[in-house]
Amino acid sequence: MLTGGPLDVLTGDYLAELTMLILGRDRLKNPDLGYARTFLRQLEEGLGLAHERGVKIVTNAGGLNPAGLAEAVRALADEVGVPVRVAHVEGDDLMRSGAGAGAGAGAGALEGALTANAYLGGAGITACLRAGADVVVTGRVTDAALVSGPAAWWFDWGPQEYDRLAGAVVAGHVLECGTQATGGNYAFFTAHDVRRPGFPLAEVCEDGSAVVTKHPGTGGLVSPGTVTAQLLYETQGARYLGPDVTARLDTVRLTPDGEDRVRISGTVGEPPPDTLKVGVTRVGGWRNEVVFVLTGLDVEAKAALVREQLADALAGVAGVSWTLARTDHADADTQEAASALLRLVVRDPSPDRVGRELTGAAIELALASYPGFHVTSPPGPAQPYGVFTSVTIPASGVPHTAVLPDGTRIPAAAARVAPPTPPLPKTRGPAPAPAPAPAPASSAPASPGPVGGGAGGGSGARPPDSARGAAGESPAGPGPHGGPTTRAPLGVLAGARSGDKGGDANIGVWVETDAAWDWLRDTLTVKLLQSLLPETSPLAVARHELPNLRALNFTVAGILGDGVASGHRFDPQAKALGEWLRARHVDIPTHLLPPTPADGPRPPAPPRAACVPDPDRAAAPVSSGPDVGATSQMPPTPEGIRP
Repeated sequence: MLTGGPLDVLTGDYLAELTMLILGRDRLKNPDLGYARTFLRQLEEGLGLAHERGVKIVTNAGGLNPAGLAEAVRALADEVGVPVRVAHVEGDDLMRSGAGAGAGAGAGALEGALTANAYLGGAGITACLRAGADVVVTGRVTDAALVSGPAAWWFDWGPQEYDRLAGAVVAGHVLECGTQATGGNYAFFTAHDVRRPGFPLAEVCEDGSAVVTKHPGTGGLVSPGTVTAQLLYETQGARYLGPDVTARLDTVRLTPDGEDRVRISGTVGEPPPDTLKVGVTRVGGWRNEVVFVLTGLDVEAKAALVREQLADALAGVAGVSWTLARTDHADADTQEAASALLRLVVRDPSPDRVGRELTGAAIELALASYPGFHVTSPPGPAQPYGVFTSVTIPASGVPHTAVLPDGTRIPAAAARVAPPTPPLPKTRGPAPAPAPAPAPASSAPASPGPVGGGAGGGSGARPPDSARGAAGESPAGPGPHGGPTTRAPLGVLAGARSGDKGGDANIGVWVETDAAWDWLRDTLTVKLLQSLLPETSPLAVARHELPNLRALNFTVAGILGDGVASGHRFDPQAKALGEWLRARHVDIPTHLLPPTPADGPRPPAPPRAACVPDPDRAAAPVSSGPDVGATSQMPPTPEGIRP
């Protein structure tokens, strides 16, 4: 990102639900740890270049110990001889601050917690940059705050400029998973060269609109399809709740803006909730597993025999799960293709009950069970597993604090009225114009469908029941789709991306034409989804419509149990749930089927345009700003910030 072109702000997103558990275990071993040490190794290579080019670095790699990482960055800077000003943001760690106990988290909400971190917004980052920081280290902020915080600094946005902040949050959400916006994990990957996708960057404009692109000459692609896929990832409804703003995803518009350039505009912002989401991790107990290989004939009978033989050994175990994966093929020409897999997973509060004594009992069947008995690997000791839950607490009870380069500590809530420090010279363009008056709260129409929670979410209203028979399903009447149909995989027409949010999974599904959207909206109901994915049928499923994106978003409650760290499911993060859905066959109107499952031909690339006023907003002055990149940069332009 630093060598591929000019950049103003380089962001680094290191945290996920599982990461917090890993960092919590690190901190138990050494209280001075708790941050992402890989960041320091990467920074050693690029700190000098970033300083030379005037690029700010903003990262959440501080994890559970942002102060410790900030000090380590200072030590590294001294070692390599680069004079940088380092600041950090803290207050999210409720285990250290004790804020959760008295802030309404609920009796027992944090009991037995290994980590408990509130999802903070971008105000602390903004304050640190206003004070002249070159490197800003945070703990658990929302992923999008790594972009919205620098954007608010660059343009001097106020905390009530909700439309602008919402636009930056949406840009941040697109950037947060790096190459997932540039062809990585893309449903239609076969139509493009995605062997080495470049990292994305956003040219953020003063009005909050942005252009997502990548450095010239890097691989992959940026298209409305790749950006749509990432917008749908791990979101749970039309309202994307965050600590700074609620972004209305149903107002987002995407338009091509040239080759590998997509403009995001029209995003409406609403006031944030008065609560913050708190991610809580715990050590849930101990687990172990054995995978038996069943080859050839009588697979079901072989699986039944193993279950019966181990019944007594498993009688005292708290949790036992058997899964038979029929990966075998009849008359197979290789032994592996003739084999099925029987997976036993056990969980218990005691490591002894799921340790070698149990797995040893399974291996002792080697000469006394089904013909061809063998397992995929030798038995091992019990391993701890984690549990992730989330609660909400009043935002007013969380001490969101910016620790400036000179050591001054200021509450992030007061950062807007603190005397601003003149920013350092930017890498391009004239200085930003004076901040416009705060935008009034949006008067956008009420969202169609229920309130959902975003990555940084607080709590929303409970989705209402709908006529479609599932909580949160948006109303949509049956439309006429006459004519011949073809039985084909859904994925021939529709893209999908899925992921985890605690114990829930989300599946975003989109199409690329208005006619296909009319069919998808009327056809893919909760009932049909549950019939296509039988594992979801006993679970609560919410459905949300995003017409501007020609997309549906489904939230499947509880399918991941206690979250990724618990290893509840074969695909513990639901990464492939969407691909399973795309592989299921449905009756599709023949005239909708494309000749190939691709994005379709790209329009000719018009000349790159500078930031222009968003036509979906009231007229407002547009000034140049920074380019913010997740790992990206571009030629000098007067356009905005590039994260």
